[in-house]
Amino acid sequence: MTDTHPELERLRGWIGRSESRTETLTPEPVHGLAATFDLDPEAVARGPLPPLWHWLYFLPRAPQRELGRDGHPALGGFMPPVPLPRRMWAGSELQFDRPIHIGDTVTRTSTIKDVQHKSGRTGELWFVAVDHVLTVNGQTAVTERHDIVYRAMPEVGKPQPPRPRLEHKPTWHRSVNADPVMLFRYSALTFNGHRIHYDREYTRDVEGYPGLVVHGPMQAMLMLDLIAREQPQARVRRFGFRGLAPLFDIDTVTVGGTADPSQAGKVILWTGDDAGGQAMQGWAELES
Repeated sequence: MTDTHPELERLRGWIGRSESRTETLTPEPVHGLAATFDLDPEAVARGPLPPLWHWLYFLPRAPQRELGRDGHPALGGFMPPVPLPRRMWAGSELQFDRPIHIGDTVTRTSTIKDVQHKSGRTGELWFVAVDHVLTVNGQTAVTERHDIVYRAMPEVGKPQPPRPRLEHKPTWHRSVNADPVMLFRYSALTFNGHRIHYDREYTRDVEGYPGLVVHGPMQAMLMLDLIAREQPQARVRRFGFRGLAPLFDIDTVTVGGTADPSQAGKVILWTGDDAGGQAMQGWAELES
């Protein structure tokens, strides 16, 4: 349920804050992610940027002295300083209007759209919604809603709740070896210092996870990578995803998809484990 936390009014004062950055997109991070995903780097770099690969740019580069214990930049600048430490990318929804290419000069404008506090049977939660708009030559290329959730640290040693069961039978399916090397490479490419992705001792003893956590945005990218492998002529027009449960390097990570029977041109996507548990659910609207 939503309630009236004593900090809520102050933190909602961040709503409407905005910042813009402009970058010329270089090929190096695209080559690096292509290698990490076992794709041909030169072939990927020749075409439009695959959807979601703009996440390789506009990265936070806080000085080392400004990082928190978890490896994230401390809150209180652009992001509101919510009073809970455990930060997770809960989900996003994106629309792709125009292709972006390596060499383009792109401006990203980010705006805090909402701050909410909720409490319920799972404990206290803070939600922050951020909108991003990417433009090239003054024309909108990508619009994105980014939902972030903050929680209290868990009780160390408490077992992870079971993942929800997958409800769909895959038409397309692949397994991914998301081992510590892959997680390290993705963290490096996205300049993500969050220790849950590479520091096993911290992950186990502080955040209570049984293994290194597979990045949520990497799982989202793998879902659209599955579309590119199975339907290479299709263009992703819209995409959304939501995290349901964490995945770990000790899991066999699976990526699956199938056509949505209720809507032509729409596919249902997911990530999970090889035992039928689901970690992330997603969907994409495609154009031929």
